[in-house]
Amino acid sequence: MGWLAYIGLGVVGVAVAGAAVFVVGMRTKNGVVQRAVMGFTKNVANPRTVRSAGTPGASAALVQNVGRSSGRIYETPVGAVAVDGGFLVSMPYGTRPNWLRNVLAAGGATLVHKGVAHRVDRPEIVPLAPLAHAFGPSDQMLHRVFGVNQVLRLRLADETAVTVSATIASAA
Repeated sequence: MGWLAYIGLGVVGVAVAGAAVFVVGMRTKNGVVQRAVMGFTKNVANPRTVRSAGTPGASAALVQNVGRSSGRIYETPVGAVAVDGGFLVSMPYGTRPNWLRNVLAAGGATLVHKGVAHRVDRPEIVPLAPLAHAFGPSDQMLHRVFGVNQVLRLRLADETAVTVSATIASAA
């Protein structure tokens, strides 16, 4: 076997080891792994995903929340499914993300789902097991792989939902 084959095997070995560290770190909620993944997500993936999150046909919803200390408005793409009376939001990073801590501290947020902005309140972290059926098969598989065992339940506030396009048009 030539030296190029050894390099190829080395690259494959490093990739497999990296994938194993990622999966095990996410399953065990390892702080080092989760902070690294959350940093990548926050700085690389989210800025791209936020452009389409919450729009009709998008795979991600958008949580609009207010920073606990800064008072600044943040938008974060999340995996959410509509259920009777509100939404369930996947929590692959557990309770670490700032957006989640902001929503819990404020007692609510705005969730944009399929082009409609919903005011949600009474956030509650609940066990995933009795609610897993609400998520699609691919979400359920990811929950199993990454050891997700809790979700965020958000209830619809008493206010009526408005379409995002109608809100933007009325602001113009």
